[in-house]
Amino acid sequence: MYSLNLKIFGIALASASFLCAADSAANRLTTSATVLTEVMGAPDKGIPRDLLGKSQCVVIVPGVKKGAFVVGGQFGRGFISCRRLSGNGWSAPAAIRVEGGSFGFQIGASETDAVMLVMNKRGVDKLFADKFTLGVDASVAAGPLGRNSSADTDAQMHAEILTYSRSRGVFAGVALEGATLRPDESTNKELYHSDLTNKQIVTGRTKATVAGYKLTADLKRYSPHQL
Repeated sequence: MYSLNLKIFGIALASASFLCAADSAANRLTTSATVLTEVMGAPDKGIPRDLLGKSQCVVIVPGVKKGAFVVGGQFGRGFISCRRLSGNGWSAPAAIRVEGGSFGFQIGASETDAVMLVMNKRGVDKLFADKFTLGVDASVAAGPLGRNSSADTDAQMHAEILTYSRSRGVFAGVALEGATLRPDESTNKELYHSDLTNKQIVTGRTKATVAGYKLTADLKRYSPHQL
């Protein structure tokens, strides 16, 4: 019995190690870049290029899980990248955690991807807070879809953050009200081996890791300059 318990414990430990490796910061960055590429590769149903061009920061949270042990029942870990102060190129990714909120899960879906465009300085400032809640601390609206947005919509003119979700292959603008975002210090430490804040990462001279470079290169490919 003792030997059997040791074997079960060993299997459980190996499984936990495998899951941790599969959910590494580098893997989440790679998945985030894939989400961006797939979304931008659907011109009739993706994020309008002109909207991305006007955004100051982009937040990508791949695989938000439904039914996780958090208030609100949903949890995800993702990344922020902001434009360089020059307006050309994108910063190294900084890590965030998202909890609660309504992410537009479709029937039968256990995960969804969330993408957020931060449209102005007020929204950017909220990203650097210890935590903030969409629709409470920052104004939020469902983002429009298509090749080009309607430039005069209320959503674009007034919302600090435009939000989208993708579940079971369906991508849509969804107002993610009630979702709380906060820095993910442990992931930043894993990536950069230093206690850097999100603001230090995206506004400083932090260099992206190999996995992070793929995401920033894709952002630059789709929106090299701010409009």
